[in-house]
Amino acid sequence: MIDFYKQEQKTAIEAKHMAQIIAHGPILFQVAKVLRDKGMLQVIEDAKSEGITLADICAKVKLSEYGVRVLLEAGLGMHLVKYTEDEKFAITKTGYFILHDPLTKVNMNFVHDVCYKGIFHLDEAIETGKPAGLKELGDWNTVYEGLSQLPSHIQKSWFEYDHFFSDIAFPEVIKQVYAENIKKLLDIGGNTGKWASASATHGENIHVTIMDLPGQAAMAKKRIAELGLSDRVAFYPCNILDESVPFPEGFDAIWMSQFLDCFSEDEIVSILKRCAGSIDDDGLVLILEAFWDTQRFETSAFCIQQLSIYFTAIANGNSQMYDSRVFKQCIEKAGFDIVEQIDGIGLSHTLLKCRKKK
Repeated sequence: MIDFYKQEQKTAIEAKHMAQIIAHGPILFQVAKVLRDKGMLQVIEDAKSEGITLADICAKVKLSEYGVRVLLEAGLGMHLVKYTEDEKFAITKTGYFILHDPLTKVNMNFVHDVCYKGIFHLDEAIETGKPAGLKELGDWNTVYEGLSQLPSHIQKSWFEYDHFFSDIAFPEVIKQVYAENIKKLLDIGGNTGKWASASATHGENIHVTIMDLPGQAAMAKKRIAELGLSDRVAFYPCNILDESVPFPEGFDAIWMSQFLDCFSEDEIVSILKRCAGSIDDDGLVLILEAFWDTQRFETSAFCIQQLSIYFTAIANGNSQMYDSRVFKQCIEKAGFDIVEQIDGIGLSHTLLKCRKKK
């Protein structure tokens, strides 16, 4: 995978064109989103290969000719739409993906609702190590403290993004996890309880304890109750970064899905060290993460790398989507060995099975 980045892939002309795409990036993003959300791309797609005139598009979307024209001309430059032989507008493959691809939709909504304004403060975040852009969402130290308080449309985009990847990975990875004969599981960073509910319905004797911030634990508790699983799922609300808070004990394994990427390297080491007291010497720590350097496709690596900037500017100022080599050093420092690594789970995930060093 690292070979993606070991050689120049573009001619000088292609590279200069790419530089202009980057220079105009915020404009491109907003044009594409408006073309999608105002229905213009759908109207053009509905016209099939015959295409549709500017006047007919305006009539269908009920917007001015000027407004539609400037957007579609920008869309031509982005190759979202194309001209037919008689200069009508037709959809392109890229336009189709903007309109229909689930991955593109969750990425675009997340970037627009959660990231867009906050990323403007990236330079300050880099200089200070603080999530300088978080002030665009609310007055919290980290975004996680405010998840339960976000406006509903922003909260929706955040959770749809988060769940999109885990929902694809969970059906596959749950078989890997419970092949280990685990009965008592500590789910650290349980979020809305999706993993806990999947676990509780996977086997009759499985009991899960969710350990998370009080706001997240309350949301998960409500959802678990609605599913009728309250007798199978317990809760341990706390701030995991507070090193004075003891971790609960007596578990066969600990599960952390898309969780440790929310922390700095030192914080990851601290959390893992404290995990040791929750399991016996043969207990497992199971970590599900997306590492950019383990991806089969460059597009996957690209998406993961760009997500790191959300952590830098908005989430907490000091974490990222990690290179697996950096992450594994944290596991080593915390006193664990990786006994198995399973790549290619879902769209982009890796499962690390860890045990205490002997």
